[in-house]
Amino acid sequence: MNSYFKELILNVFIPLLLAIIFLFNNVTHAAEENKKPNIVLILMDNFGYGEIGVYGGGAIRGAPTPNIDSLAHEGFQLTNYNVEAECTPSRASLMTGRQSIRTRLRKEAPPRNPWYGITKWEHTLAELLSEAGYTTGLFGKWHLGDTEGRFPTDQGFDEWWGLPRSSDRAYWPDSSSFQADLDINLMHVMSAKRGEEPKKLEVYGRQKRATIDREITDRAINFIERKVTKEEPFFVYIPYTQTHTPHDPHPNSRGKTGNGDFADILAQTDEYIGDLLSTIEDQGIKDNTIVIFTSDNGGYGGIEREGFNGPWRGSLFTSYEGSHRVPFLIRWPNKIPARQISNEIVHAMDIYGTLAAMLDLEMPKDRVMDSADHSRFLMGKSKKSARESIVYYISNEIVGVKWRNWKMLFKELERIGEPVISGIDPAIYNLLKDPQEQERLRHYIQDTWVEIPLYRALEEHQESIASDPGAPGP
Repeated sequence: MNSYFKELILNVFIPLLLAIIFLFNNVTHAAEENKKPNIVLILMDNFGYGEIGVYGGGAIRGAPTPNIDSLAHEGFQLTNYNVEAECTPSRASLMTGRQSIRTRLRKEAPPRNPWYGITKWEHTLAELLSEAGYTTGLFGKWHLGDTEGRFPTDQGFDEWWGLPRSSDRAYWPDSSSFQADLDINLMHVMSAKRGEEPKKLEVYGRQKRATIDREITDRAINFIERKVTKEEPFFVYIPYTQTHTPHDPHPNSRGKTGNGDFADILAQTDEYIGDLLSTIEDQGIKDNTIVIFTSDNGGYGGIEREGFNGPWRGSLFTSYEGSHRVPFLIRWPNKIPARQISNEIVHAMDIYGTLAAMLDLEMPKDRVMDSADHSRFLMGKSKKSARESIVYYISNEIVGVKWRNWKMLFKELERIGEPVISGIDPAIYNLLKDPQEQERLRHYIQDTWVEIPLYRALEEHQESIASDPGAPGP
């Protein structure tokens, strides 16, 4: 090769090739950066704060939870994530970004009980994401409406397979004492695609109860794989049916831990989460997928009841922390710093606004939105969350308010069916000094100033509710 061609290769072709490679890498990187992240939202049912390893459970509950724990090791763990005391209000606030009481404010309609769900005019997280180009799927328990126009596929989901209501609304026709001559509207597993009328599938009996969470997992995995093949950004909502009663492990899991049905269910749940996480990794989408693991409310807890709410007093349906404070883990590699833990206050209704901010989406402006944006906090740009207070409801009644580490309760209910403790003065607890909420006024005596921010948070909420016009549309 003569010197002319050598110089041409060294001075022209090689620099040009390097420039093309550099440009290609930058374009590819920019395309990856601008790609919409997938979202996997896993919601447990009546699952207590103390069930999984990173919250003090796992092995001490008879079932280590390494797969769920890995989300904390690779992401952010909240120790002060709050929900409503009941399944439906909790899911309503999660899906709408609003205090669940707001969906029951229609002035022209009869009073709504807390199991009513959400109305047709609510704008769900699924609708927000669908409008932004996401394909959306729900596999599991809905419990936010089971009449025409209020199924998941009417509220933003492209496809759904699962239960319309809660497991305690099943009438268990395979019970040994079931009276077969009764005319009972039994619950069925249902499925639908957007624009279709939901179909009733098999009856939801105890046999199906034991296997349904496995099938929820398999269908969610199938959805993920289909969307990756089509290169479509997706939102998959996976509301499992466990650990709601009755506790029926899958036949493949029963007896596996040797520590009883509840431990078997914890072990199988960790296995299912492991299957989901493995799918995300195997599909090559781990770095571009937000994974959230949480619960709709605390566990049962207490004497003669399964479930563990960690250091907190009370169980679901009560006014204490065991009802309202549940696990929350979020992972988004290279966006949310790993191994973070915080006791800052976050509420289920904040997931809507936080995801909207992370994806640069606009929230609705035609209604009151209560959702706080914690994107800077979760992504390591702020040590403080965007929320300092929460107002607590049970049914349609305000029972308390929390501000920072202080809590004021007007009614104290510790377990379902037990009498309400109600004094002339509200109980005021310092949750750092008295996490079991045992000494109603001890820490308040020298800190009477705390009434000011507590009542201020309550009054601001009440004013917002009083001025809420209700339905923004039909």
